[in-house]
Amino acid sequence: MRELTAKSLKLNRDIAKMLPEAMEKDRLIKIGYGSGGDLKPRNGEFGVITHLPPKSRVLILGDLGECVGGMNRGGSLTVEGGCGSMLGAFQTSGRAVVERDVGDRAGFHMSGGSITIHGSAGSDTGAGMSGGALVVRGHVGGNVGAGMSGGVVIIMGSAGPTPGVGITGGKIVIAGSCPPPGHGASMRSISDSEIEDFSIHLEPLGLSVGDDALVLEAENKGKSENVAPRRWVSEGFENIGIFPSATDRLPEQFPVESGTRVMPVGKDEGGMFFQIPWLIRGDSGDSIMFPSRDSQPAIVGNNPQENDLLIVGKDSLSNAIENIAKCSGVVLDLADLPPLNDAEIEALVVSLTSSMNDSSLIFLRDGVERVEHLFRLVTELDLDGAIVHAGTPGGNRGASALPRIGLASRAMDFESQGRTIAIEMDTRPSSEDLIIAISAGCSLFVGPVSEDDELSSYISAINSGLKGWMRELGIERISMFSRRNLRAMDMDTAAISGLRLVGFERPLPMWLGN
Repeated sequence: MRELTAKSLKLNRDIAKMLPEAMEKDRLIKIGYGSGGDLKPRNGEFGVITHLPPKSRVLILGDLGECVGGMNRGGSLTVEGGCGSMLGAFQTSGRAVVERDVGDRAGFHMSGGSITIHGSAGSDTGAGMSGGALVVRGHVGGNVGAGMSGGVVIIMGSAGPTPGVGITGGKIVIAGSCPPPGHGASMRSISDSEIEDFSIHLEPLGLSVGDDALVLEAENKGKSENVAPRRWVSEGFENIGIFPSATDRLPEQFPVESGTRVMPVGKDEGGMFFQIPWLIRGDSGDSIMFPSRDSQPAIVGNNPQENDLLIVGKDSLSNAIENIAKCSGVVLDLADLPPLNDAEIEALVVSLTSSMNDSSLIFLRDGVERVEHLFRLVTELDLDGAIVHAGTPGGNRGASALPRIGLASRAMDFESQGRTIAIEMDTRPSSEDLIIAISAGCSLFVGPVSEDDELSSYISAINSGLKGWMRELGIERISMFSRRNLRAMDMDTAAISGLRLVGFERPLPMWLGN
C-alpha cells in the first residue's frame, strides 16, 4: 500500500472515531491544527472526509487530492486550502467550502446541497449535476455544467470552451466572459427575477451578479440523447466440452473438494468460503435465503449478509456507507460509473474501504472488452481481484471471453500474486459451467438465480454434479482443473476460444503463438 493511501485511510478512520461525540456536542472537528496553535497542514490525501452525515462539521487545513468531501449526505466541510478533482462528487446534501483552487469535475454528479469555491476550478465543473447549487468565485475550464439535468452553477469569472454542452436541465450563470455555448445549450441575458433568485446563494458571500450576466439553459429541456446499449451474453459455454487430463477415474467413495476459498491478497486469514464456486448475483441479500447460506456468498446491491460482497455503482455510492460495514467486501462497478481516471478510482476505493476492516475483500468490475485496463488497475491499486462480465454492448459469446481474460491475467501475473478472477454471465450456472470457468483460470462464476429456484436443492444438485465430474476426470480438488480439461466442440468455438479442437486435440494454428 502506498504511503499516501495509508495516510488517507487513517485520516478517514480517525475522523469516523471523532464524529459521534462531535455531533452529540455540536463540536467542529479541526484537522491540521495543533493543540498549541501550531499548524500541521495536510498534503495530498485523497478520498477523504466523504459520506459526512447530517449535523457533522469538519474543518481541514492543507492541499488535498481527489474526491474530497464526496458523497456528502448532509454535513458541513470547509477546506482551508485547495483540492484535486471531484470535489464534492456525488453529493446529495450538505455544504462544502474550499478557500483556494480546485481541480476538474467539482460537484461531479451532485444532486443536492451547496458547494462554494473561492478560487478557480478546472474543466467539467458541475458536470452531471441533477440538483443543488455550485458557486465559483474565480474562473472555470471547459465544459462547465456538461450533461447537467438540474441545479444551478454560478461562475463569477470567465468560462472555458463549450459551456453547457449536453445540458438537459438546470441553469448555468456566467458573470464573466463566456464563449459560444456547447451542443444542446442556448444562451440568453439574465432576468431581474433570476438576479433576485440567485442572490440567495451569493449574498452570504458578499457577491452579486449584474444584468450583464449570461444564463445557459437546455435547448430541449428534459431530452437526453444518451441511451446506453444493453450488455449481454448471446451464447454461453454450450459448445465447450469437458475431457479428462488423467487416465484414472477416482473411486466413487473417494472424497473430493468442490469448495473454494477466496482470500485477500497477502493475508492468511479472513476471506470467503464457497461450497461451490458460484457467487450468486442478486438485488438484496435478505431475498437470498436458504439453510446453507453462510457457505454460499452473494453479490448484492442492498442489505448484504455478513459473508456477501456489496456492489457499488453510480446511484449507490452515497448510501453504500450504510451497508459496507456489514459485509465481507465491496465491488466497485466501473461499468456503471462515469469515465474516471486512475487517481479518481483509487480515491473512491479509499472512501469506501475506510469503513471496512483490513481483511475485507476489494474488487473492481467491468466488461470483458476492457479487461486489460481492469486488471492493470487491480494490480496497480493492489486490490484483491476483478469481476469480468463476459457480455459486451450488443452481445458477446462466452467462449470468446475466456482467452482474453486468460491473456490479460498472464500479462499482469495474477496467479502468482494471489488475485481472484470471477467471470460473470447472464444465466445461472450448471456444474459444467463452473468447471469450464475454473478450468479457464477463473476462481468464481458470477450468475443470477431464477425466481422459481429452490436454492438449497439446486445448489445441492450442482454440487453432486460437480463431484461426479471430478471423480470421472480423476481430479481431487477443484483448483486442479486447467485448460487441458476443455475442448472446443466445433471449429467456430475453437477459432474464438483458442481451446483444443475435439478430435484434433490441439488449438487451431492461429492460436499457437499465444
